[in-house]
Amino acid sequence: MNRAAALTEHGDPLCCRTEWQLSYLEAFTPDAKPLFRESSDSMVAFVDSSFPDGTRILLPLDQSWLYGAPLLGPDAVELLLELLAEPAMRESPPTLWLSGLTPDGERQRQLVSALRRTHSLHGIKSPPSPMQCSASLEGGYEGYLSRRSGHFRRRLRSAERKGVDSGVQFERCAPTSATHARATFARMVAVEQQSWKGLSSCGMEQPESRAFYERMLVRLAQIGAGRVMFARHGGEDIGYIFGGYANGAYRGQQFSFLDTWRSYSIGNLLQQEQLRWLCQEEAERYDMGPMMEYKAHWTEQQSRMDSWLVRPRALRPRT
Repeated sequence: MNRAAALTEHGDPLCCRTEWQLSYLEAFTPDAKPLFRESSDSMVAFVDSSFPDGTRILLPLDQSWLYGAPLLGPDAVELLLELLAEPAMRESPPTLWLSGLTPDGERQRQLVSALRRTHSLHGIKSPPSPMQCSASLEGGYEGYLSRRSGHFRRRLRSAERKGVDSGVQFERCAPTSATHARATFARMVAVEQQSWKGLSSCGMEQPESRAFYERMLVRLAQIGAGRVMFARHGGEDIGYIFGGYANGAYRGQQFSFLDTWRSYSIGNLLQQEQLRWLCQEEAERYDMGPMMEYKAHWTEQQSRMDSWLVRPRALRPRT
């Protein structure tokens, strides 16, 4: 899957990989029936499910955020056609839910050419596909800062001085074993429980989210691709930011800080320190996922991913 994901045109490459996709399956849909077909450099990856009326539908592995893609690699459409030609599929032709499609991209053109005679293709609007936002890291950290507004840079410098004066320090953590990843994640959860998210019972400490992100960090540790930054004060963790690498791009996942430190811009300082670390490692892009108001200050690029609902055309009645 990861080899195929690396060969796929996609705006959010980490979310196509096993670190995201298999962790999602295990945490959120453990009873799902995954269905895979693969070649040397391509894969189709679905959940085999059904509508309430019993008709078949093949769903993305990640059915909530729809950031990944069921069709991975250069020969994925050919693999899909081979899957649909299997006897069980011909007997009960499935509806397909295809996520992670680049608008007007090569994969969309391949699908239209391959399926237009046998299927109806509809761009779906619910759930909507949010704009994905990112920033170039060309020119290193100073190059990144040069593309931010003067007002933003002044605010960041002011927050940094306040943090230094208050004794805030930062610790970089890149787990390389499952044991190290789990210990790191336990520190993150301890912070989360004292954040506004944890105090409102809507954070990463909730059972399914906790299972998802812990599994993801363990898998990232196996390839040394996890990046966690802790903010610390007086020997105690007061904040964290977490994400992972894929194809030269860092994809942010979660960040949080103690609610008692709300007035110290700890979130902004964590973003800044993570960016400095990534630029030292010569990362190419900083992906922040779906667009939100606060992310506009940190990013300058936006892209969209389409989802298509592909229904088999009605079969003619037998005579």
